[in-house]
Order: sequence, then structure tokens, then C-alpha cells
Amino acid sequence: MSIAYISDIHGNATALEAVLEDIKQQNIDQIVVLGDLCFRGPEPKKSLDLIRKLDAPVIKGNADAWVTRGIRIGEVPEKVIKMMREEQEWTCAQLTDDDMSYLRELPEQVTESIGDKKVYGFHATPDSLFEVVKPDSSDEDLRKAIMEKEEADIYLYGHIHTPYVRHIDGKTVANLGSVGLPFDEDPRASYLIVNEEGPEIRKVSYDIDQAVQKLYDHDYPQADLVANVYRTGKL
Repeated sequence: MSIAYISDIHGNATALEAVLEDIKQQNIDQIVVLGDLCFRGPEPKKSLDLIRKLDAPVIKGNADAWVTRGIRIGEVPEKVIKMMREEQEWTCAQLTDDDMSYLRELPEQVTESIGDKKVYGFHATPDSLFEVVKPDSSDEDLRKAIMEKEEADIYLYGHIHTPYVRHIDGKTVANLGSVGLPFDEDPRASYLIVNEEGPEIRKVSYDIDQAVQKLYDHDYPQADLVANVYRTGKL
């Protein structure tokens, strides 16, 4: 049994298509999606349609909440809230009422079994769509933020766009990285495969120039900012 976990597509359908093609080559039994599907990329509608066609478990991320109910004061730095609200409005204009309803109704956790291992997935932490848990957090901080709410063998999350795998108390905590908007200084798309041996991070090259061109072709409000992330892998 092998499961591919993907997250943080952020409207980058070019990267998503490359990842889905790579998954086809990996003898995967199932795909699970850990949120942030549409916001901050040139093709929110296409990205969402690709995800919905998978007939896979999908959970909500903070950016999915932003699309459906807006960005609230205190959730992002004050100096960028106007800019991000413009991006949110642009994203919403690309989606249908049915798309918005789908995003609004997504659950916030998902549990799967691989052999005798329980895999618990969420977007940021089990209790929050927004909390940031960094790769260099102490073991104690990881236990408190990630591992205390639910008993599992493997804990997976997205949100920070920085892939890693850690082992604590005989259990595994891992971040998927980001399909469409990586922050780890590696511009390739990132996702995770989990089998009975544990999680493995996979990196996938894709046509970044094409993704950048789509930002400008679609008149994305912050095309220069997002294009720089595509090219450098950092915000």
C-alpha cells in the first residue's frame, strides 16, 4: 500500500499536472490532498478541477478558508493585507458558486491506514489552519503542536512549504512541502509518498517558465512576486 500526499498547490496547475504525472509512475494506490488548492496562483479553477477529478480525500487549508470567507485582520502582516485581499478577490472571480461551496465544506483532518500504521493528516496543526510549525522546532514543541491530539504512527502536514521528515518517540512527523509555491529554495514541486517503510519526499521538475507566463497571461494581481517564488523557491 502506497499513498501520495500532496498539498499547497496554490493555483499552479502547471506544477500540479507534473506532480500527478509523476505519481502515475510510482505505483500509488491512493492520493490524499492536505489543502491550499487555489489561492495565489494563475489557474485556481483548473487546479481545483484537477483535484476534484481525482476522487481523493481532500482537506481544507488556510488559503481555502481565505477564499471562502476572506482574509481577516491579524491573520497576515498588516502591510500585506490589502495586497492579499486583492489576490483573494481575483481568485474568487475565477471560481463558480459550486467551487466555493466545495471549498467551504472541506473537512480539516484525514486519517488513513498503511499496513498496521495509522497516518494522521492536517494542514497546519490538528487545531489550527494557520499555526506555523517549523522544521527546526524542538521535539517538545512538535509533540505539543502536532502529536498530542490524536494517537498515530505518522503525522503529516503542509502549510509551511518546506519538506522534512523527523522521528520522535518511535513516531514520524513530516511536512509535504509545496506542489505549487515552494519556500525551501528548491523551485521544484514537492510531495510525499508514504508506504509501510515510512514517508519519502519526492521532488518534481516542471516548466517554470510556462507557469510564470500564465501569471502574466491571466493578469494575476501579484505576478512579479509569485513569479519570483516560482523561480527561486523562496518568498
